[in-house]
Amino acid sequence: MITGKTECGIRYAVKRSGSAVAYCSLGITCGTRSETGFHSGIAHFTEHTLFKGTAHKKSSVINGYLDKLGGELNAYTTKEEIVLHATVLKEDLMKASSLLMEIATSATFPENEVNTERGVVIDEIKSYKDNPAEDIYDRFEEKLFAGHPLTNPILGSVKSVKEITSEELRRFVKEKFVPEAMAFTIVADIDEKRMEAGLLKLIGKFFADFRPSGNGLVRPARVELCNVFDEMISRKTHEANAVVGGYAPSLYEEKERLATVLLSNILAGPAMNSILNSILREKHGWVYGVESSYTQYADTGILAISLGCEKENLDRCLAAIDKEILKLQTQELTERKLNAAKKQLLGQLAISSDNGEAQCLSMGKSLLAYDKVWTGAETRSQIEGITSGQIMEMACRIFAPGKTSRLTMI
Repeated sequence: MITGKTECGIRYAVKRSGSAVAYCSLGITCGTRSETGFHSGIAHFTEHTLFKGTAHKKSSVINGYLDKLGGELNAYTTKEEIVLHATVLKEDLMKASSLLMEIATSATFPENEVNTERGVVIDEIKSYKDNPAEDIYDRFEEKLFAGHPLTNPILGSVKSVKEITSEELRRFVKEKFVPEAMAFTIVADIDEKRMEAGLLKLIGKFFADFRPSGNGLVRPARVELCNVFDEMISRKTHEANAVVGGYAPSLYEEKERLATVLLSNILAGPAMNSILNSILREKHGWVYGVESSYTQYADTGILAISLGCEKENLDRCLAAIDKEILKLQTQELTERKLNAAKKQLLGQLAISSDNGEAQCLSMGKSLLAYDKVWTGAETRSQIEGITSGQIMEMACRIFAPGKTSRLTMI
């Protein structure tokens, strides 16, 4: 792998793979939390409308450009990033990379296209509201991060989206899409020096007029929030939903962060043998599904357990969750269970890293957050070094009495 940083401030990484399929991505640090001074939801709306025309291409040309090559063009928005990415055959890699840069530097946001896409985004907002599992999690985050930019929903509201204009979109991109906030990554079966040379040539072409501000990568200090709640939302459905969780380590609390990843996996990770899935679903059949998610932000984090069940099973499910969390807080995992949990997590990461697209996106996120790409060996070493005491410590910290929040919807 080759990594570097251009004079204008763009960080980049290129890595050779063994596949005929190539992946490229452009990540920009300007997600939902960067919307101060703009209408809520503008980051996500920007992502939707970037492809609707540039100074040199109409939306129909952009949409068909990679289709003709058998490729795909995609994008997504998080609370801290907008990411554009493409999948093509390796011989078309530079065409795809060029298109991503063109979109990021010269999107025009035609008014007719923006108005059409506005309806798409509003339908997406309504769809989320109609999905109890997604709706309750969004509400949980909004309450947990009240008073902080992370409280803003990624999609915005119907009202705010209706008020976003083409001019505001152009202003948002001009202010936020700056080279120092960007990372470009490539995974392809091409000589790495050749990829780097091609990438640097494109960056020189599209970012020739950009100059770095000198701010560089700024790591924000951890913010201590204290929004603790236990609330119920009335919703007339047969199903009950619940989210239980609390504040967790940020991106930059390295030892604590990886211990929390393991804790989340142990509680209700993707494997069928996680503690809560084994008890709530396999043993008792109380839930439709239960999962634990750990989301890391620059200055804080959230670990949350989400479940859906019949209304009559809700109280016993919540009691069982409390019981299992208490065990993790008071009883260290045996060496056998700890090693099994580590092996499972390492296996999941290895499988994910074998996916070229996932690898490309992960490299970009790492560059944006840390100014470097963590190697698999580094991550493996850190995970193998986690102790049962650290798992207990994170369980006590995140689910401490008076610091755990709960939201139910019945």
